[in-house]
Amino acid sequence: METILSKASVSITELKRNPSAVIEAADDEAVAVLVHNKPSAYLVPAQAYQRMLERLDDLELAELVRARAKERRVKVTLDEL
Repeated sequence: METILSKASVSITELKRNPSAVIEAADDEAVAVLVHNKPSAYLVPAQAYQRMLERLDDLELAELVRARAKERRVKVTLDEL
């Protein structure tokens, strides 16, 4: 049995029947969409999705900073830029 990574779940049939009701009942939480009682997808609120993308961007930038921290430093003045 696969782990469901959300507090709420819905069958694909129920989602097709009334998607607006599922979104409203989710109360700004992710909902697992089940096909044959196994998670097939997650319905994520737009704001949560945006926060996840921003967090991924932050993590990628932090990785870049760590990688560049090991590089040789070059001293420049503002006029040279």
